[in-house]
Amino acid sequence: MRLNGRTLDALRDVSITPGFAHHAEGSCLIRMGGTEVLCVASVEGRVPPFMRGQGLGWVTAEYGMLPRATHTRGDREAARGKQSGRTQEIQRLIGRSLRAVIDRKALGEVTITLDCDVLNADGGTRCASITGAWVALSLALRHMMKMNVLKTMPLTGQVAAVSCGLVGGSAMLDLDYAEDSGAEADANFVLTDAGGIVEIQGTAEQAPFSEAQFGELMALAKAGTARLHAIQRDVLG
Repeated sequence: MRLNGRTLDALRDVSITPGFAHHAEGSCLIRMGGTEVLCVASVEGRVPPFMRGQGLGWVTAEYGMLPRATHTRGDREAARGKQSGRTQEIQRLIGRSLRAVIDRKALGEVTITLDCDVLNADGGTRCASITGAWVALSLALRHMMKMNVLKTMPLTGQVAAVSCGLVGGSAMLDLDYAEDSGAEADANFVLTDAGGIVEIQGTAEQAPFSEAQFGELMALAKAGTARLHAIQRDVLG
């Protein structure tokens, strides 16, 4: 058992509220424990200049944290005049994760931007962003189908993400901030509902970890993302 009473293989309480942003083509608020992220999908009838004339759509993402999403106030990146390396890395990860499960030819020359804004951070913000962004993207695509902008659904599958780590020598699923900050190793797993691997980010914070320990983390991640995929499906009906 963990300090919060969860078993080692338990997700935090997860909820996804669709349609949270009233004016967007697709949106949701995802809560994973104390982490809350607003995910909004916006559709534009054009693609970046480097993609024009190719007949392919584009899915991209932007990520940010509100100043008091954490224990102390952080400056707005807009006020500093540039994004941090962490922000750029995370939003590229979100974009890659969503593009892995969409047929860009079926999408046509349209850009869908996923804005993922962290309202409260308690670990796993990038994982919650990916899981919620897929729901927002799905809702936006359904809206485009309803408006006859799309003839066929471009989605080819589901994608969700979860963190795992070694804490006190034990493999744990879905780390909160306290667990993550004291972990001997942690990893983020981005997996599809068909069992495909989109990305794995793993780091030893202290001593190197073994292949057997990685196997434990992978098994936890597969089970955890399977549950997240089920929640995504339930939300979309």
